Amino acid sequence: MLKLSYIIFQVFLLSVFSSQKNNDGDQRFDYYRQLNEKENRLSEFKDDDETLRLKLIQLDILNASRKKYRAKPVELDILASRVSNKACKEAADNQYISHWNMAGEKPYHRYGFAGGCDHVSENVFGEWTTGEYENTSVTISDLMKEGHSSFMAERAPANGHKRNVIDKSHNFVGIGYYMTAGQFRYNEEFIDRYLEFGSITAQIVCGEKTSIIFRNEGKYFPYFLTIYRDELPQPLKPNQLNKKGSYNDYSNERFMELPAWDIARYKNGNEYVIPLKFSKEGLYYIQIVTWNKEITSPTKLNTKGKTISSGIVIKVTGNR
Repeated sequence: MLKLSYIIFQVFLLSVFSSQKNNDGDQRFDYYRQLNEKENRLSEFKDDDETLRLKLIQLDILNASRKKYRAKPVELDILASRVSNKACKEAADNQYISHWNMAGEKPYHRYGFAGGCDHVSENVFGEWTTGEYENTSVTISDLMKEGHSSFMAERAPANGHKRNVIDKSHNFVGIGYYMTAGQFRYNEEFIDRYLEFGSITAQIVCGEKTSIIFRNEGKYFPYFLTIYRDELPQPLKPNQLNKKGSYNDYSNERFMELPAWDIARYKNGNEYVIPLKFSKEGLYYIQIVTWNKEITSPTKLNTKGKTISSGIVIKVTGNR
């Protein structure tokens, strides 16, 4: 039996469970189980209890990797995990490995369309066999560990996955996988969540007014806002997807830029309401860079080392 694996970047049995089980572990599982039950989005890709336990074990492995590089632990994000489950299923069923899906959407498109507003950075791993995988939790756990270990084994300069894992800006992660008889896919969707967003209108028509609303807690302030425009995605076939490599977390067309002092004009208390109107069809990707200091008057800015704290996507069409 031949087994092959491939990775790309931007971006149990009872005995296994019982070895992890303690009071703290039970409380943590109950906490995430409640979050899982409350989340209504992408319910068809919801994890069952066994899968959730498996992912919490994998979360500990991710956090152990981060700890070695003095990065704080990340929490499991339920929505990002479901977005990742969906992407992994489509990739395994259609035997491709890519950051794009068959609708032509990038990771930030998929997360945004599912209702996510935070910044996402994706790691992708794929493996396949000429035989047949044993469909057990132990097999799945071992394959997820293998995928993550392959990320951490990378060496500079080809170490994009590893740099993504240990990025100190990340505070949440979505973990997704899917396995068929001969295909396995595993994704890590790292999230940067530092702002609280109000309801976002995901689709509007050209010329229609909308706004983005967000709040902070006095710890992180908007430093720079950039809106990129993507063309509406076009469907891709598996053979096309397999030829794609890393993805850019932006497009070549910038629709709007606002520095900190201009953003501050839209602040009321700790809430910001920024009005928007688009005159051209496309997907508009909104990135808000944050910093731990508030700037209200013009000065020299440098976004290097700052955190991108949003990944809002708005689809603009010519008609409804």
